[in-house]
Amino acid sequence: MTRTQRMIGGGLIVLLLSGVLGWSLAFAPNTPTFEGERTVKLPPGSGFDTITDSLASAGVLASPLTFRVVGTVTGWRRDIRAGHYAFASGGSNVDLLNALRTGREAPIRVRIPAGTRPEVAAATAAQEMRFTADDLLAALRDTALAEALEVPPGALFPYLLPDTYHFSWLTPPSRVLRSIKQTFDTRWTDDWQAQADSLGLSQHEVLTLASIVEWETGVEEEKARVAGVYLNRLDRGMRLQADPTVQYALLETEGQRRRLFFVDYDIDHSYNTYQIDGLPPGPLTNPSRASIEAVLYPEAHDYLYFVAHIDGGHTFSRTLREHNRAARAFHEAVRQQRR
Repeated sequence: MTRTQRMIGGGLIVLLLSGVLGWSLAFAPNTPTFEGERTVKLPPGSGFDTITDSLASAGVLASPLTFRVVGTVTGWRRDIRAGHYAFASGGSNVDLLNALRTGREAPIRVRIPAGTRPEVAAATAAQEMRFTADDLLAALRDTALAEALEVPPGALFPYLLPDTYHFSWLTPPSRVLRSIKQTFDTRWTDDWQAQADSLGLSQHEVLTLASIVEWETGVEEEKARVAGVYLNRLDRGMRLQADPTVQYALLETEGQRRRLFFVDYDIDHSYNTYQIDGLPPGPLTNPSRASIEAVLYPEAHDYLYFVAHIDGGHTFSRTLREHNRAARAFHEAVRQQRR
């Protein structure tokens, strides 16, 4: 073999080895072995080195060095998008970089709990999203946004139908609220509207009564019965005398809900249904679908009263005499239990 042939052969070997090395750097797996997925959140404005460190800290990269090399050689390091990403084991540097530069984000699950307060819902959402709880509260108070979503000013929160929603991590709070309100609008069917019309209630009034039911009972099976009691009282021109409205008044004046005392029923507040006729001005909270349907499809009965039962739920009565007897039994049971 001549010297020239040896040089050509050596060059081919170098090229072959370089190709194998390059292929390995780009396409060989560069994640540790793990089950399921690992996630990472990359804030806007993060540099490539910071992104690499974040991926390594999240246990996504087996070799940060090779990731940096491939990102630099391809130029893709300049194209990475901020967001929330999820990675499975076995991905190559090319796989990882392609996901990051094309913005293939993993959606964030945001749970809106039922029967809560705006501050609690905002804090729950902010734990997952990029925005803060104060950002979401500000959006809830935005009168222009409320007008655009066709709800009374300052009354957007009750329309946040409790459910689990999926968003991009960087979705702004106004868009989150728009999406959830659109979900409410979709689920408010023609049948629901027909039922509300048959009861002589507006959508806002249905939510108001449903919010009282939401705070009144956690027993799903009796929600429609509780709603029936309140509707019976409204039909007869009786005051609702709903304890949740007093709790709401205390929340507004004292900052928290607590055990009620007899003096609390005399509190001067526009939501205190022991002192006002009809429904309060608006919903107390964001009612669940079950509470909304309980109002729209109430149980037909002659009950006008109910009182808590020692074993949970409530005892329902048709007359004040029956109700007083049930109330005395409940208070005696509580005294016995305390003893």
